Amino acid sequence: MRQIFLHGLGQGPDSWEEVISSLEDKPTCLDLYSFFREKETTYQNLYQGFSDYCGEEKMPLVLCGVSLGAVLALHYALDHPERVAALLLIAPQYKMPGGLLTAQNLLFRLMPAKAFAEMGLGKKEVIALTNSMKEIDLSLRLGGLTCPALVLCGERDRVNRKAALTLAKALPNARFREIGGAGHELNREAPKELAAILREYI
Repeated sequence: MRQIFLHGLGQGPDSWEEVISSLEDKPTCLDLYSFFREKETTYQNLYQGFSDYCGEEKMPLVLCGVSLGAVLALHYALDHPERVAALLLIAPQYKMPGGLLTAQNLLFRLMPAKAFAEMGLGKKEVIALTNSMKEIDLSLRLGGLTCPALVLCGERDRVNRKAALTLAKALPNARFREIGGAGHELNREAPKELAAILREYI
């Protein structure tokens, strides 16, 4: 099986370094922003690039994603269930909270451009990407996805915990685990605990 790790918005492939240092089988950590490459910065273009990449793989895939990466992993598994052996979804959403995205984008607009320097995308691109995600709703398709899935969330991630619990109940072959004391970015905030869970699960 081929393990592919997907980072969140504001992260890059290096956000997985501490996690994979504790794993025997080293996964591929993709740079999601490379899928835009002279294309408009939209979720649709991001998903198409990721889908094309996965389509070239010959082995069954184990997809592990955090936040934005979790949305991509779940979306791909729903579209191509025959290609995905297992999912590990960290702080996932399956139906994007429009009100939250609107508030988030308002905050982004008020932030100076230099505040986006470490996010991997510029201010304009981040706003365009999050705006393009408002219509995502995978909820009606969840019951048909039968591959094993582990849904993870940090104890302090109040924004995503409810969605993670609901998703774990909606997927026929999923279970939920919480990491105590951690927030949204488990790959950065609790890398050792996350690695231990991944070793056990995979």
